[in-house]
Amino acid sequence: MIQKILVAVAGRGLCEEMLKMLMEIPSIQKASVTVLHVVPSQVTADAMASKLEEGGKILAEAIASLKLDPSQVTARLKQGDPKTTVCEIADEINADLIIMGSRGLGRLQSILENSVSQYVFQLTSRPMLLVKDDTYVKRINRIMVAIDNSESAKQSLNLALSLLREIKGSEIILAHVNPPDPKATAESDPALSAAAAEAKKYGIKYRCITAAGKAGEEICRIAEEANADLLLLGSPDRRPSIAKSFVDLDRLLGNSLSDYVRVYATCPVLLAR
Repeated sequence: MIQKILVAVAGRGLCEEMLKMLMEIPSIQKASVTVLHVVPSQVTADAMASKLEEGGKILAEAIASLKLDPSQVTARLKQGDPKTTVCEIADEINADLIIMGSRGLGRLQSILENSVSQYVFQLTSRPMLLVKDDTYVKRINRIMVAIDNSESAKQSLNLALSLLREIKGSEIILAHVNPPDPKATAESDPALSAAAAEAKKYGIKYRCITAAGKAGEEICRIAEEANADLLLLGSPDRRPSIAKSFVDLDRLLGNSLSDYVRVYATCPVLLAR
């Protein structure tokens, strides 16, 4: 269950819109929300003061736009490296979900342009909801989950069902790319049939889809064709704790399924851990 949400705002408004859509879901309405804006260190004191003043305005505007009960919201204006500060605050409040904007930069460009969302994804072990700058944020009614036999996929399914079960007329799209038996129908695929059985328990409408090809491309294609409002993808934390502070170039360069989907999906992406 999502009880503590960290929203990192940058003045563009997409994260705020995404949170407002989430807060319409009954199971999330009582969640506490921390709204964070991080101001990078500046060369001079005057420049720092100016940036902090600007950051305070961004934070105030974000909180005003959310229109939440003041008792639910905490504002945090921090100075420092945005990449590490977001992770530190998420750990401090024990966030169940981090919401961040993303420019949708891919591979090497993420490093060269110092992508904050990509580095946070790299370093945090918490679920992240990424909203690209060119994404149209919609009311959540139709969620797609990428299904396989992994624990992270099961966590994604459970999270999706917890979000949808109190939404009238909701639908879950269950997609399995490159199943073990390519000749099996979607309904007879063991992973999909097990997921469908879970959806049935809550009376949630479901669709089962199988596909073959490059996993990232197929997941993005299915999500777009199904007009998904939100895509959930399991992203196991494969790195040992001792290596958390080191840059994993393979993932930063985009050699992972979750990184591909993060960049190319046309709807918001929730990367579950």
